[in-house]
Amino acid sequence: MEKVLLHTPVGVRDIYGRECVAKLTMENKINKVFNLYGYRNIQTPTFEFFDIFHKERGSVASKNLYKFFDREGNTLVLRPDMTPSIARLAAKYYMDVNVPVKLCYNANTYINNSELQGKLKEITQLGCELINDDSVEADAEIIALVVEALQSVGLEEFLVEIGQVDFYRGLLQESGLGKSAEQKLRQLIENKNDFGVEELLNEENVTGDLKKAFLKLPELFGSAEVLDTAKKLTENKKAVKAVRRLEKLYAILEDYGVSKYISFDLGMLSNYNYYTGIIFKGYTYGTGDQIVTGGRYDKLLSQFGKNAAAIGFAISMDQIMIALSGKTFAEKTDYDYEVIIYEPKFRKYALQLATELRREGIRTELIPKKKDISIKEYTDFKKEDGALKVIYVSKDGAVEL
Repeated sequence: MEKVLLHTPVGVRDIYGRECVAKLTMENKINKVFNLYGYRNIQTPTFEFFDIFHKERGSVASKNLYKFFDREGNTLVLRPDMTPSIARLAAKYYMDVNVPVKLCYNANTYINNSELQGKLKEITQLGCELINDDSVEADAEIIALVVEALQSVGLEEFLVEIGQVDFYRGLLQESGLGKSAEQKLRQLIENKNDFGVEELLNEENVTGDLKKAFLKLPELFGSAEVLDTAKKLTENKKAVKAVRRLEKLYAILEDYGVSKYISFDLGMLSNYNYYTGIIFKGYTYGTGDQIVTGGRYDKLLSQFGKNAAAIGFAISMDQIMIALSGKTFAEKTDYDYEVIIYEPKFRKYALQLATELRREGIRTELIPKKKDISIKEYTDFKKEDGALKVIYVSKDGAVEL
């Protein structure tokens, strides 16, 4: 006999029952916040041409893409990242629009990570993109939107860490480091490897105040006071300008009333090369990975023919589910329902009752009872599945169980 496959490939999983209900409920809550801020939903294709995501655009490495071919021989990929897709869409449909364009989405992305990493290869992301606005006010709106979206699903303790890639790039330009050395330095700083950073700088003959600034980078994280320290480390115009923008950003976030959720990390660097200004990540208890990633990408749209500033973020629903699993699945959701089980000869009455409940907006499942299944078996399963009420119609009347 042919073997029956009952399991899924490594890196993907089924979501069902209460977990699926909770996921859909949280997605709706987050999307409602997006809409309240004026962001409008869009959908892009699950797969696109390979060139949309190739390395030169600063997206995911080619070896981590799911690639295949169409009938004409074009190389296609499952989208690994929503930002390039939205940049393409914005350039195509909003080419001549100069006023701010606010877009949001709910989509799955696919990255063929090494199985040894233990990461999901298919993840659900909800995010927003703000096009045609290069202001610090736009940066602040995006961060405030992240905070309110996380609050909407019940998260109370979380932190949004903000970095600024131009601070690092300003120092890098001054150093004159080659591409290979820069890649090593980036990795060392990301890993907070102070000894490795110093060893590399010595090898590359980086000295003086510039060396001190690089060595201090892995330590430049924490409250807003970090920004004062950063300004004193260098006179590099690009780096100082980046810090001053962060100061303005923090002042606006205080006006939003979300500053208690904010910290800074000037040693934060992203694997995505398209980021040009602030970058940020969100963290909370219960999960070892970030729940939010985002940043400013003012040059990406120009690769698709539209010169426009942009900033956005993505919330990882899978990480949110891990962080909230114990709490959220036990709470009442938007998908609670009632059940009517009826003996076949009372079908008409049961149908009338179900219709009345549905007209009142109550989700109602109608089930004819089979002789070989006890009413207890029905009610036990439906209780476990999350039904609020089970009504058994066995005569001209209804019995609530």
